[in-house]
Amino acid sequence: MATGAGLDAQLMVAQETTWGTPVTVTRGYEFLSESLNQDITYTDSAGLRTGTTFKRTNRTKQARFSVGGDIEIEVPTLGAGLLVKNMLGSSVTTPTLVSGSAYKQIHTPVGMAGLGLTMQVGRPEPTSPYTVRPFTYEGCKVTKWEISLKDGGLATLKLTVDGQVESTATALATASFLAGAATYSFNQATIKLGGTAATASGETTITGGTALATVAKSITISGDNSLATDRFGIGNAGQKKEQLQNGMQTISVKLDTEFSKTELYDLYTAGTAVPMQFDLTGAAIGAANFLFSVILPSCILKKAPPAVSGPDIVQMSTEWEAEWDETNPPIQVKIVSTESTNI
Repeated sequence: MATGAGLDAQLMVAQETTWGTPVTVTRGYEFLSESLNQDITYTDSAGLRTGTTFKRTNRTKQARFSVGGDIEIEVPTLGAGLLVKNMLGSSVTTPTLVSGSAYKQIHTPVGMAGLGLTMQVGRPEPTSPYTVRPFTYEGCKVTKWEISLKDGGLATLKLTVDGQVESTATALATASFLAGAATYSFNQATIKLGGTAATASGETTITGGTALATVAKSITISGDNSLATDRFGIGNAGQKKEQLQNGMQTISVKLDTEFSKTELYDLYTAGTAVPMQFDLTGAAIGAANFLFSVILPSCILKKAPPAVSGPDIVQMSTEWEAEWDETNPPIQVKIVSTESTNI
């Protein structure tokens, strides 16, 4: 039953074979919000003409076309791999069998060049008869990303997207979702600090380490892919070329906790890099479990200011930076699910 409101909205995504060449969107995601939109810039003539004190319409022209905005979803137990592949620039194409019906995906940064998504948002128009209007975006790359979890909430994934062009002529795709996709909640999360990171056969693991004992209120892991999003140039009809990396990628962690000197503040004063592992563990898949795991082999705690702001428990808002230890990948996202098909 159509409502004419956001309840009828849909988000569909597909991997492009060639960046900037749109494909039919096939993967639907339940989403919290989106702000994708087309940005059109204009050039205005600065020519002087006697008797004229206003800009003239026939001397104002469209110049550049670009697409940008955010999408936010709850981290799903199924379907996350396609998005993680594009946010990290991983080369994963096919999940690997673990056992039974459990398959794993190991995503590590390889490079953003060549990767692109076609994304379509169906936006309901509240005019009877109610119609969902399709907005299709091609050449989309993830410029920034953010994985977040708050006390008592569900894990979320936010992607900041930059694209080439928008089309409203492409027909609305039939919404299609992975059956049985669930979410990850606060009580399925663990955070581990310390230990030894090692990589074998392309997979990073941490031996040792200790589960965070301090009460953690929230964690946000975010990345910036440092992409050039202004590669327009003469002769391209105002459309940009592929967004290429033009700076150092960064990964940061914000961890809000109660005050702990020995567990956190001493790490800050020592300046010692430690591994960090953030796991979301779901329902069983035979001998395995649904899993969304983030491993950062080398994290430096760069800000850890405890502050007394009243009679309540003293809090800390810590800020970390994940770097490359020259042995292990700077970040690994491991997904275990029942997905056996191409990503």
